[in-house]
Amino acid sequence: MLKNDYLHLFFDLDHTLWDFESSARATFIDMFLHFRLNSMGVPDSMHFADTYHQHNNRLWALYRDGKLDKEVLRSLRFYDTLFDYGIDNQKLSEELSDYYLYHAPRRVFLFPGAIEVVQVLEKKYSLHLITNGFAEVQSIKLQESGLKKFFTTIITSEEAGVKKPDPQIFKLALEKAGALAGQSLMIGDDLEVDILGAKSAGIDQVYFNPAGSKSSNGVATLEIKDLYQLLDYL
Repeated sequence: MLKNDYLHLFFDLDHTLWDFESSARATFIDMFLHFRLNSMGVPDSMHFADTYHQHNNRLWALYRDGKLDKEVLRSLRFYDTLFDYGIDNQKLSEELSDYYLYHAPRRVFLFPGAIEVVQVLEKKYSLHLITNGFAEVQSIKLQESGLKKFFTTIITSEEAGVKKPDPQIFKLALEKAGALAGQSLMIGDDLEVDILGAKSAGIDQVYFNPAGSKSSNGVATLEIKDLYQLLDYL
C-alpha cells in the first residue's frame, strides 16, 4: 500500500504516459504508404510494424545491457526488418530510420488521463521523469504532447550513463531532484526495468499494467490499470 508522505513522483514515459504502440502504429501506416513498401513484397503496415518490433525489442535488450550502441541499434532495426522480406538495402533502411525518428515523436498519442492526472498531481508533488529513451526523441515527445511543463527534472539514460533497471540511474535521479528514496515513488509499466529497478534503489513503486497481462504478484507497492487510479491513492 502507498504511504501518505511522498514528496516526489518519478514517471516513466514510453508505455506509461506516452502510448508508444499507438504512436508507432500510426507512423508505420504513413511509412508504408510513403515508401510504397507493398511494391517490395511487404504485405501491409501492421505486418511490417510487428516484424520491426520483434527486431527492435531484441536489439533494445542488447542496447540496455550495454552490448550495442545507439547508432548501431538505429541502423540495424530497420535493416533487419527489411531483410526478413528479402530486401537487402542499407540506404532504404537508413531512410526508414530517419523518417521514423522524425515523425514518431510528433505523432502524439497519450494514455487516457495522462495530462489530467499529472496536472492534478503537480499541485501536491514534485514530478520527475526517468527514461531509457533517446534524449532528443524524448524531448520532442514531451514538447509536442504538452507534458514537459509538468516535470521539474528529466533524467535520460544517456545523461546518466546507465539504463534502468540499474539502481544508479534512480540514485542519480534522486540526487538531481533533491529527493530521498523514502520520500519518492516510481510509476512505470515495465516490471523489471521500472519496478524492480526502483525497488533496488529503495524507492516505492506503482506498476502501470493497463493490459493486465503480467501481474506483479505483489512485487510492486501498488498495481494499477488506469492512470486515473493514481488520484485515488495520492
